[in-house]
Amino acid sequence: MADFLYIAGIIFVAYSFDFFNGFHDAANAISTVVSTRVLSPQRAILLAAFFNFIAFVVFGVAVAGFISSGIVNPSFVDANAVLGALLGAITWDIITWRLGLPTSSSHALIGGLVGATVTKSGFSVVEWAGLGKVVAFIFVSPLVGMAAAFGLSIVFINIFYKSTTASINQYFRRLQLVSASLLSLAHGTNDAQKTMGVVTLLLFTAGYVSKASVPPLWVVLAAHFSIAMGTALGGWRIVRTMGMRITKLQPFNGFAAETAAAATILSSSFLGIPVSTTHVVSGAIMGVGATRRLSAVRWGVARRIVLAWFITIPASALMASLSYFVIAQITHL
Repeated sequence: MADFLYIAGIIFVAYSFDFFNGFHDAANAISTVVSTRVLSPQRAILLAAFFNFIAFVVFGVAVAGFISSGIVNPSFVDANAVLGALLGAITWDIITWRLGLPTSSSHALIGGLVGATVTKSGFSVVEWAGLGKVVAFIFVSPLVGMAAAFGLSIVFINIFYKSTTASINQYFRRLQLVSASLLSLAHGTNDAQKTMGVVTLLLFTAGYVSKASVPPLWVVLAAHFSIAMGTALGGWRIVRTMGMRITKLQPFNGFAAETAAAATILSSSFLGIPVSTTHVVSGAIMGVGATRRLSAVRWGVARRIVLAWFITIPASALMASLSYFVIAQITHL
């Protein structure tokens, strides 16, 4: 009975992390549509929450399987390691939320999983090929999002160069509702699956499921519900950084940024590769800003964001390592 309650408690912590992921990362899907004043923050958050929840119906759960079996060897993970990973990721999310930095909850969780499991069993448990894909896409995904957003903006500029700004904005205001919805679907598809993977890994180590790579339906539904509820409460600090401090946005380049980011994230999700929605959207916003002139991007803000990207995995790994050490000491008393 005690073991069951311990596992249930860790699952509660996991979905609390998913809730905070939605709270922390709500800005990813709604920052552009809010900053262009197409929707109020309240309506944009509700739209994002709805599409976060239904994402699994549309795009499946390939990323969850990668998280549960492609980062560390699931045979060497135990409940303490999963709890340590979650606490390390949550701690890093809280720190960066307080600082208003749009860092990656996804990478915080991956770093936490590596840090806690390595502390338990050593570096041999790491699936280096899988971790290498994650690290590579820290660099690749925002660059792809930036290039795609830059390219789309240039296309729109050339198509509508004879039109007035008012007529262009009126047209793209409607289109932004579509692109913001698509980006919210992409966010739910990739981000909610990280917690699904961790919960499935926990259930596998406890003997409740036979495969670490296949999440049960209730795990899927609970993950999407948690991230949707977190998104519904939002995170205005990070909306301001993402949508207003990097560059000034109009509806046409807001649409370009959202569409490019959504296409990048969904492509990665189909491949089963976990990427950071934060990284991709930040890169896309920088891309549309650069079409006006390089000085239109506030590179000082951008540098702070990129620095946070680099340190997220090692920082969360360190915090998870410390968390696991404390948990292991307590549980062995």
